[in-house]
Amino acid sequence: MKKLSAILLPLALLAGANSTALAQDSQAALVPLPSLDDFTKGQDGWAIGLGAGVEYESAYEGSDEFGFEVDPAGAVQWRRGNDIFYFAGEAIGWRGLRADTWLFEATIGFDEGREEADSDKGYLNGLGDSDEGAEFVLQARRAFDADWRYWLDGRVIASEDGNLGIFGVGTRFGDQRDGTGNELSLVAVYQDSDRANQDFGINAAQAAASGLAQASYSSGMRSIGLHYNYRTYINENWLVFVEGLYEHYVGDIKDSPITRNDYEAELGVGFIYIF
Repeated sequence: MKKLSAILLPLALLAGANSTALAQDSQAALVPLPSLDDFTKGQDGWAIGLGAGVEYESAYEGSDEFGFEVDPAGAVQWRRGNDIFYFAGEAIGWRGLRADTWLFEATIGFDEGREEADSDKGYLNGLGDSDEGAEFVLQARRAFDADWRYWLDGRVIASEDGNLGIFGVGTRFGDQRDGTGNELSLVAVYQDSDRANQDFGINAAQAAASGLAQASYSSGMRSIGLHYNYRTYINENWLVFVEGLYEHYVGDIKDSPITRNDYEAELGVGFIYIF
């Protein structure tokens, strides 16, 4: 009997370990990064997550005014193997994993634009409103290993109002494979002249209407910053997320009459229910 127990005990432990590994794999996200919403839990087919978040953020680029904003959160997703197609509010896109260490993403979304009313103190009076417009985002991430502990990130955001290039390096903490945990990345943002002048420039008509000095900017580096993401499940269906952003402006745009703070900051928290 003792000999039989000595044989069965290691087999039971091995089976338990394999069951745990299989359970983790069945919940595995396409890529285990907290910054990427993945409600599929490792399964092909449809997945839906709906919720809301509250953000405390800069009123506009360069603003020294801050305020709260409530935004919807979540997405409708369809997964097939290593590809996820999604619709998330005002964005529709595709995300695909290749060779375990390459992640590609393409998204069509909308830029909210800027309104004079965004400044409660009237700092934008006379500058006019910039309309919401479509923007196209192409992104590639390259992990140093299949566990996605460290990675490089490159993004291009193109719109009729100008273009941005974002380059970063990031890391995640913990061994979870379900997309929960903590993530931190360091980014550098570049802009073309159209985007720089859209956000920080003042043309002759705007100068006459606002009383601010005319200003024009060329392409170059826009900011350096830190992005933080946290995700955790509080039960089978409820997901809690926290997002933080700090970007410090560099170059001539810091001297724009529009710029009253040389940084942009944002902190958000929210809940998502996964069906």
